[in-house]
Amino acid sequence: MQKPILVTGAAGRVGAVGRTVTEQLLKQGKAVRAMVRTDDERAQALRALGAEVVVGNLLNLDSMHRAIDGVETMYFGLSVSDTYLAATVNTAAVAMHHGVKAFVNMSQMTVSQMSITETTPSPQHKLHWLAEQALNWSGLPVVHVRPTVFLEGFFLTLTPESVREFDQIKLPFGEGKTSPVAAEDVARVIAALLSNPQPHIGKIYQVTGPQSENMHFYAQEYSKALGRTITYQDIPVEPWRDDLLKRGWPIHVVKHLAALCDLHRAGRFDRTSDDVRTLTGQEPLSVQEFVRKNAATFTPSAKAA
Repeated sequence: MQKPILVTGAAGRVGAVGRTVTEQLLKQGKAVRAMVRTDDERAQALRALGAEVVVGNLLNLDSMHRAIDGVETMYFGLSVSDTYLAATVNTAAVAMHHGVKAFVNMSQMTVSQMSITETTPSPQHKLHWLAEQALNWSGLPVVHVRPTVFLEGFFLTLTPESVREFDQIKLPFGEGKTSPVAAEDVARVIAALLSNPQPHIGKIYQVTGPQSENMHFYAQEYSKALGRTITYQDIPVEPWRDDLLKRGWPIHVVKHLAALCDLHRAGRFDRTSDDVRTLTGQEPLSVQEFVRKNAATFTPSAKAA
């Protein structure tokens, strides 16, 4: 009987990497233990697909023992959170105790430009960097996956309103180039690593979209996908940041997003890699393809829907 692969964050909404990884592994005939925070309709949907569902909290020792006991391969992923480092170390400690043989860690591409003397204004980036250090010190057989900015983040979450109402992408990215990646492509990479982890132990993979361009270029891609002219309007970071806070976004998340904008303006996201194609055999989704797939979200009728 094959041992299950543990996927944390399997019911997550934003980006849905964990859920997509779970679905892909199940399609491959793998046994999957899906860890969720709440036993709700999303957990039930995972059960219906054939996953073993474990309800728990990454910060809770008992939860993690239940999740990891009997597992040899696992994926660790957590969205932006001020408890990210504690959750990582707690999970790693239990993984070490149970002798996990492959630990695939979701990190962030900016970590590749950080060091003991170089950081960013984002508190989340610092937690990611520290988490990688802790995992490396632990001696766990780790694979780090460092995606660039997600299409589901800024592009699907923060641009539809201005595109629907004004035919404009309003973001504080300046003229900086960026290489956004779709969550489904990141999930395909992670599923490939989990399916055959041993050749990848100790490696770091940089996961990007197919090209790095500025937002004027991507506005043209929106235009092609939507069949109407979309333009890019650069906006100041601080008023944009303050608006997110007024809308009730958590301060930790907003600080992270504002730092990402500053890094975009500085050209720090002007990077590409072939890791998606190399690991999965498929090209990553382009912005035009992504917008076309989500066209209803960017059309005026979607606002009233």
